[in-house]
Amino acid sequence: MITWEMIVPLIMGFAPTLGFCLLFHVPANHILPAALIGGLGWAAYELWTSTGNNKVIGCFLAACLVGLLSDISARTLKEASTVFSIPGIMPLVPGAGMYYTMLELIKNDFSQAAALGSETLFMAGAIALGLMVVGSVIRIIISIKRKIYST
Repeated sequence: MITWEMIVPLIMGFAPTLGFCLLFHVPANHILPAALIGGLGWAAYELWTSTGNNKVIGCFLAACLVGLLSDISARTLKEASTVFSIPGIMPLVPGAGMYYTMLELIKNDFSQAAALGSETLFMAGAIALGLMVVGSVIRIIISIKRKIYST
């Protein structure tokens, strides 16, 4: 059953992704799928972290979902996957973590700054790793498929 706890994160990810689609000049017929991908990625992250799970793993899983949906959309709509993946990952970028890291540095609380900074870096790395893993797996599958059907 779909509840408000599921719909609100989807909307909260959809709205900023829509803005980034406009900012990055995504073609008009691809704005809705790209924004939906961002909304689903954010909803997956929120669903994972709302149960008390690790934020870094949540970023990785959400980035994997964004990468997979971006590739599917790119093949379906005959467009580059970056048109969908770049706006789609924007809600996941840990901007607040960067801000709070700098705030703690200004307050000379270096231990808290190190903790926040390392978590922020791990989250950014998880996003990059999630997109790379999905892209690599898809390339491997396509390569195997070509070898099977070429012989």
